[in-house]
Amino acid sequence: MLNRQVVKSDSATIKIPELDFEIPTEAQRGTLSTVEGVLLRAVNELEALQDERKRVDPETAEALDRFLMKLNSCAKGDASFTFILDDPSGNSFIENPFAPSVDPSLTLKFYERTDEQQAMLGFVVDPSSEGQTGSNASQGESNGTTKVPHGSVGAVAFQRSIAQGNSENFAASLFRYSTPDEVMTFPSTCGSCAIPCETRMFVFNIPYFQQVIIMASTCDGCGYRNSELKAGGHVPEKGKKITVLVKNQADLSRDVIKSDHASVSVPELDLELGCGTLGGLVTTIEGLITKICENLDCVQGFSCGGDSSDPWTKTKWQEFSERLHKLLNVEEPWTLILDDGLARSFVSPVTEAIEDDHQLFFEEYERTWAQNEELGLNDIDTSSADMYYDTNPTTDATTTPSKIN
Repeated sequence: MLNRQVVKSDSATIKIPELDFEIPTEAQRGTLSTVEGVLLRAVNELEALQDERKRVDPETAEALDRFLMKLNSCAKGDASFTFILDDPSGNSFIENPFAPSVDPSLTLKFYERTDEQQAMLGFVVDPSSEGQTGSNASQGESNGTTKVPHGSVGAVAFQRSIAQGNSENFAASLFRYSTPDEVMTFPSTCGSCAIPCETRMFVFNIPYFQQVIIMASTCDGCGYRNSELKAGGHVPEKGKKITVLVKNQADLSRDVIKSDHASVSVPELDLELGCGTLGGLVTTIEGLITKICENLDCVQGFSCGGDSSDPWTKTKWQEFSERLHKLLNVEEPWTLILDDGLARSFVSPVTEAIEDDHQLFFEEYERTWAQNEELGLNDIDTSSADMYYDTNPTTDATTTPSKIN
């Protein structure tokens, strides 16, 4: 029980009800240890100033000595106790040594965060917002106007003009906050401090690929910056598999666009990262492998870090990590495969004509039913957008088809 690995995030607290003991969020922040290691560290920190306490307040020091004896007995396994890890962010962890089977001694409980916990995690909490919203709405209704939430200005105009194919209305709505033929700017909300900021958007066509949307946000209040690259256009009928044979250092400099839905595999290492791993990336082959190394180094601590690390597991991981890092030296040719069901990933060629690059292969395939189900394409429903095709809802669309256009 004491060898169970424990991950304590910055927002987590640890409690032992039998001792009426609590480790607050400020102590042992961002810790990877075991149950035994957490308790022994707490004992060491409490013992640090005992000599001074005995001189200043002997009674408190004596009471603390009695408490430390009980805490030490728990850390050594001489007494039974309950170990409670409470994390409002949900980013803490206690190991289940019986995984994937159920652990009879481990209980996992999810709960809704309180307003205080929301504020502690940095979320904006305004208890009076609901009342203010209602009063503002009633005031707007009495004036004959409807208050539009920030960030949704022009959203209805966008949808209606796109659905109707009215380029003039679309341009007027889209460029309301910018000049045509330039980077488009529209209001948004900062993802860090939630104050109004600006988001800039630019549409770009990548040769041999497709249309992409580049979005960047900056906040003058907190300095937060964020950039995203999203694929544009329709959903393709077929998926795409990209295979790259890496033979030299020049191949590591190939540009790579990996979408959120793409999986990555290296057959020579029996390495495969499923869909959604690493998220969307715009990088190079070298940057992609480096990102994989960094992420695996972070997560391998569950099996190779802490006080209860298994020597055999640690040795196997070190061998695999060395083989993974050797890919960047290209000591021998290896293969990189990107499998994207939405065909929104891309690897750039090293030749001017993509057909002349004999180390880069593109393969289209029919998606399976399971892939379409995972992507949400089997039950896709666009009926909620049909209302934007009809400019006059009371008019029968079958009798006046010209007005739909």
